Amino acid sequence: MKPKRYDGYQAYDYLGDPEEMAPFDLAPELDRLPAFDNGLTTEQQARADRLIDDNIVVSLHDHPVRFPADMSQVRAYNRTTRQRLGYEGLSRSGMDAVFDNLMNGFACVTSTMGWKWNDAVLDLGMRLCDLAQQDFVILATTVADIERAHRDGLVALVMGLEASTPIENEVDRLDVLYGLGIRQMGIAYSEANCLGSGLREDRDAGLTDFGQTCVRRMNHLGMAVDISHSGDETSLDTIRLSTDPVLITHAGARGVWPTRRMKSDEVIVECARRGGVIGLEAAPHTTLSADHPQHSIESVMDHFTYCVDLVGIEHVAFGPDTIYGDHVALHDQFAKQMSVHKIRSGPDFEEVSHVEGLENPTECFPNIVAWLVKHGYSDDEIGAVIGGNVMRALTEIWGS
Repeated sequence: MKPKRYDGYQAYDYLGDPEEMAPFDLAPELDRLPAFDNGLTTEQQARADRLIDDNIVVSLHDHPVRFPADMSQVRAYNRTTRQRLGYEGLSRSGMDAVFDNLMNGFACVTSTMGWKWNDAVLDLGMRLCDLAQQDFVILATTVADIERAHRDGLVALVMGLEASTPIENEVDRLDVLYGLGIRQMGIAYSEANCLGSGLREDRDAGLTDFGQTCVRRMNHLGMAVDISHSGDETSLDTIRLSTDPVLITHAGARGVWPTRRMKSDEVIVECARRGGVIGLEAAPHTTLSADHPQHSIESVMDHFTYCVDLVGIEHVAFGPDTIYGDHVALHDQFAKQMSVHKIRSGPDFEEVSHVEGLENPTECFPNIVAWLVKHGYSDDEIGAVIGGNVMRALTEIWGS
């Protein structure tokens, strides 16, 4: 792959004195675990590298930040509101754009996932301040920004929120967030909120009247609507109401692995029928399969092939949902808040220490492209699923 235009900046270097930040021993961006062997020949690897260089590569969902090496410190780390973006890791990822949903202090400081408005704005402001001190990772608010990043060897960061919970029942807060750079937002996460039901709820009441108002406002603003963590009825209501394509930024297919975290065929088909895209998830112990119950890139690609057969390759992408650090330990820290016991409930599986081949934001797309090359996909098909499909949907949602 061609090197990105990275100059060595580390998160919050502008502070100068490290004592201004609470000290944490952070997980490394590179080589935390042994490199994954993708099994390509020299010729295949050259093709994979070319495909990453030639195409716009977009992750629909990741958290490309460094977490503490000791995950027992993660709550204190998140409370600093200064999660460290992995600039060096991103420079070697092959990605031109990444949707970052800010899993910062506002997502984890409370006893539940009840995110607060002030915390959301604070965390967003901190991240934007750090971005403003360098010129390698740029804030993306338009399709042209992503195209510029690809052309100029940069990385475009699309700011989003996994749930609309922080707006409470104030629809105008969507305008404020849009003005601050947010271009994608989920309806609900695990718990229900003022807009609709999340995955945790045993009874999904669908999109509320206020939720309908918010979807219309997001359409008018040009803010992408995400239903990854929404319940089935809320998802379907959202898709059918929205005048723009709706995104499933990070999930998988319930037809492959029957848990709440996965999307039903009906939701995936409706999403695709109205121009949407599903980004395939790789957070630990989510996108498993009967053929590969030990979570790995092979499990994830079982969901890929299923979705391609179900709705066509033009509606499938990737939102790996990875971090720099021990993701399994992170889930253990927040299992109750994230309703892991409910979301994972389903067939038996063997827990793994990490998702082999898709463990962090740096390795995901090189290994995804390698898998696609090895399994005989054409250049056009690979270009579509690693970024082209997302760019098409974003052009409809954001405008050209």
